Amino acid sequence: MKFNCNKSDLIEAISIVQKAIKTNSTVQILDGILIQADDSGVKLTGYDLETGIEADLDSDIKENGSIVVPSRLFSENIKKLPEEMTTISTDDRNQLRIECGSFDTNIKGNSADSYPKIPIIETENKITIGQKVLKNMIDHTIFAVSKDDTRQSLTGCCLESDGSTITMVAIDGFRMALRREDAGTDFPLMNFIIPGKALSESAKIFDGDSDDKEVIIYSSSNHLLFDIGKVRIVSRLIQGPFVNYNSIIQKNPKSIMRVNRKAILDAVDRAAIMIMTDERRCPVRLSMDDDTTLVVSSTTEAGDTKESIDISIEGENIDIDYNAKFLIDALKNIDDETVRMEFNGTQGPCIIVPENGNSYVYLILPIRR
Repeated sequence: MKFNCNKSDLIEAISIVQKAIKTNSTVQILDGILIQADDSGVKLTGYDLETGIEADLDSDIKENGSIVVPSRLFSENIKKLPEEMTTISTDDRNQLRIECGSFDTNIKGNSADSYPKIPIIETENKITIGQKVLKNMIDHTIFAVSKDDTRQSLTGCCLESDGSTITMVAIDGFRMALRREDAGTDFPLMNFIIPGKALSESAKIFDGDSDDKEVIIYSSSNHLLFDIGKVRIVSRLIQGPFVNYNSIIQKNPKSIMRVNRKAILDAVDRAAIMIMTDERRCPVRLSMDDDTTLVVSSTTEAGDTKESIDISIEGENIDIDYNAKFLIDALKNIDDETVRMEFNGTQGPCIIVPENGNSYVYLILPIRR
């Protein structure tokens, strides 16, 4: 194998595929990047047996071939190259050679024959969606994905469409994050549970600034492919069923509060400064002395803090404890100036929704005293 390419293009491709590489993998070859050069071009691949990422590299191919090279060692060498134009080549002993200006180094690699194959997904079933839309939905829900492997379906986000609305939901057993986007008309039906890692890494690659860039989603019964042209991300799907999230959204709340989002976010954030240890033992307290003022407070061994903010409320006054981080995670992922917070007594969840519409729902369970 031998090809010439720009250092900057190679660094970008490496940084993309490294998102799928698990450091210190028990399968040693998975610590490496697969490099392939053939008549269709040069392709770099990272794969951890759950998520695979392929990135095409603009290059001038002199000789076809392939190799697996240690990811960290390869990346660090490329980053420190003295010039832009770079030559990559291999020999029959599975050594990769990097030449750039007067720099010349060899890295011991492995045969590409022993690298596991990324699942091939047929392109018959496809869905097209804007990268910006999908990235936004992921960014505003991914923090609520469960880390508990014993509840496998909750370690991913549920992505579904009813033909006109796209919904993404994450639940970890203590909170829920839901985002909806209008898909127009005649959008394909879908219902997938996608692992949190695959979504998190995909969101870092998607273009969140341009409205006209799209991602094509191909699916099979077990895998999903995000195709954005020069980069393709393949992930296994988590087999359901997912939680019936509509059933946990309370109806007829006992209290409905309207509050400035930034005011309550800042107050909770300041109260959280005192919570330096066990979050469940030291919650943030939301309470009311009258019908127009919410008191946000926390008390720990380090000290105590209290702050009052203006609100309006319909129904019962509240006095409930919450995990400060859960409130912060939800409130900082909302852009609205004013939010509607619904409560159903000291044991019911807090539900945060927009004043108008249904574009998001954040649900947080209280902490029992």
